[in-house]
Amino acid sequence: MYSSNANNTVASKLGFWGANLFVFAYNFVLAGGFFFQFALHEFPCPLCMIQRYFMMLACFGPLYIILATKNRTITPQKFMRGYGLSLLAALLGASASIRQILLHIAPKDPGYGSAVFGIHTYTWALISFIVVMFFCAFMMIFTKELCPKGSEYNVIATINIWIFAVLIIANLFAIIAEEGFHFLLPSDPTKYLLFQ
Repeated sequence: MYSSNANNTVASKLGFWGANLFVFAYNFVLAGGFFFQFALHEFPCPLCMIQRYFMMLACFGPLYIILATKNRTITPQKFMRGYGLSLLAALLGASASIRQILLHIAPKDPGYGSAVFGIHTYTWALISFIVVMFFCAFMMIFTKELCPKGSEYNVIATINIWIFAVLIIANLFAIIAEEGFHFLLPSDPTKYLLFQ
């Protein structure tokens, strides 16, 4: 009996930290997007921004789980609902990544933007969405074991949430600066239209 309860506690902590790791990983990816945008002066195209949006949307699933854990209202149903949202966002984000990959699949096409370890960022985005899909499936399969109990919340989770909130606001300002007062982002942006 004691061993079973101890295992449940360890699993629920893993479930909580899994949600935090998910948000932290995409915080890192979204911050990396700003590095390319501002340090390397590579303007994100509409498809790039759509992929960023789906990454942010995917994070709302684990954020929902983290906040429900903080409020001690977490249930297996909420746990599955959170990862269901993330799974849907990852599927839609993957379709945007595939679309961009297909635009540059022709021989001798250099692709859009810089490559990281020989792979363009939109291909890395697809890989991240695939990882998210498998991660969500795993978490949903083992919901009973991994669902947090409500006592796992701590200050590290709060910092993670605030970093994500700052990145959302920064993306909002970045797209407004790039798009200016136009309804649509240019298909091949080369400047910040707000400052023209």
